[in-house]
Amino acid sequence: MTKKVAVILSGCGVYDGAEIHESVITLLRLDQRGAQVQCFAPNIAQMHVINHLTGEELPESRNVLVESARIARGDVKDVREAKAEEFDALIVPGGFGAAKNLSDFAAQGAECSVNPDVLALAEAFAEACKPVGLICISPALAAKIYGPGVLCTIGNDADTAAAMEKMGAKHQECDVHDIVEDSQRKLVSTPAYMVAQSISEAAGGIYKLVDRVLELTHEGDQ
Repeated sequence: MTKKVAVILSGCGVYDGAEIHESVITLLRLDQRGAQVQCFAPNIAQMHVINHLTGEELPESRNVLVESARIARGDVKDVREAKAEEFDALIVPGGFGAAKNLSDFAAQGAECSVNPDVLALAEAFAEACKPVGLICISPALAAKIYGPGVLCTIGNDADTAAAMEKMGAKHQECDVHDIVEDSQRKLVSTPAYMVAQSISEAAGGIYKLVDRVLELTHEGDQ
């Protein structure tokens, strides 16, 4: 039975949007495993725009949904259109967009808030006990989605882990090639480029995450 997976993107580019390698690896693995995928993104302005060659902020504005379409080859919808009941699982790649556009974690840390449309969708998956995969920095949002006690990882960055624990998450250090699973909540996370030094290192953990998320969607299948 073909599984349907929603993927939330946060723009295009590691410093101000979705991490492109992580997003493409996720989409590739889902396709290799035969999943039916729909990408979504919030229809909002980016927090800011970064010149990825120099790292400098640019005096312009870009739209998260429009930029996400670059990765999705145009096949992306406003996250407000997403309905958890139409999908078997949700995956959120990382990149600073998760901490700047899907939330304001990059600026507010433990005092952050999540975009209300993104939060509503993620909470709907959580409440339905459907599998969710959070990659790279996106597990920083786990406590906002699941509440206190949720188990997840961003690898081994002490400051980020401390902020997550202040929000109520239980952080577990994790190697780049591995995943951390909160079996009660069906939440799977992997550090990817929070730790990875190469695209192949990032791919190792992401492949495991995608495979495990899809395995969890089959629990209860007859």
